[in-house]
Amino acid sequence: MDPFEMQDNSKNSNKPKYSKFTQQELPACKPLLTPAIVISAFLLVGIIFIPVGLASLSASQEIVELIDRYDTTCVPMADKVGYIQDSKTDKSCIRTLTVPKHMKSPIQIYYQIGDFYQNHRRYVKSRSDKQLRYKNAAHFTKDCEPEGYTADGVPIVPCGLIAWSLFNDTYTISVNKKAIGVNKKDIAWQSDKNKKFGSDVYPRNFQNGNLIGGAKLNESIPLSEQEDLIVWMRTAALPTFRKLYGRIETDIMANDQLTVVIQNNYNTYSFGGSKALVLSTTSWIGGKNNFIGVAYLIVGGLCLFLALVFVVLYMFKPRNLGDLSFLSWNRNTLDCPN
Repeated sequence: MDPFEMQDNSKNSNKPKYSKFTQQELPACKPLLTPAIVISAFLLVGIIFIPVGLASLSASQEIVELIDRYDTTCVPMADKVGYIQDSKTDKSCIRTLTVPKHMKSPIQIYYQIGDFYQNHRRYVKSRSDKQLRYKNAAHFTKDCEPEGYTADGVPIVPCGLIAWSLFNDTYTISVNKKAIGVNKKDIAWQSDKNKKFGSDVYPRNFQNGNLIGGAKLNESIPLSEQEDLIVWMRTAALPTFRKLYGRIETDIMANDQLTVVIQNNYNTYSFGGSKALVLSTTSWIGGKNNFIGVAYLIVGGLCLFLALVFVVLYMFKPRNLGDLSFLSWNRNTLDCPN
């Protein structure tokens, strides 16, 4: 066979099969950006974004939020680490707060921790999702060290540093010297309760390792109902974060006196962290967040400004659509005639 014919056949065999997709011949929308379309688009975005921004900002401003940092005032000693690690010391602390505005129920109770890097790679990986979900997976503790096994070699359920560092401060709240209940039901995501934590998995040997950790768990309650743990196990992306502690189901009036008895157990002093109690109402945008409203207003205002600029340019320096004389090579020809 002729070698040139073989070469042609090989080239033909490597040729891709023809299709409109591979040859980029599919129907496509190719909008022509005329001045009217561009100005209308900017106007539309501005008209939509500015009312949304005003509504979001107004809703955020209506939210009543109380923040009380207590980690410094609730330690009477200079040796804060020694105080918090002493199991024999009474760590109760009483804080009194005045409500500035009427707080409509439900009132969310958060604990806020600062300078705690839950997004650290070793910390995030120190867990066993199989162990949390399945009853027969207690031995899956490969990624949980140093909180995988007790000193006797028995697996810890739930294992890992995330569960081990579970927040253990408690809050008892009274309004005008009258105790009110804190609802701790349904504070975790329903998807986490149903899909990530087993209803037949119970804590075993928890906080029985070699290190001093955080809260303890009731071994008679399955993990799917340990909502404080479920909330804590959803790690935060930023070093300062809030996690839901519970809800108050009654309204609190303006100028009411809140008395909060805090059990200051959680050790943030070893790493220079901070702790705060947060009480907040909610609205249709969630918690207090001015950024969303401000962002919408900035984008909407910028779009309206650009629309105005384009209108002025179009009025004072109009240009015919598709005028070939504005092409660079045509301008060069006109500037330098033969």
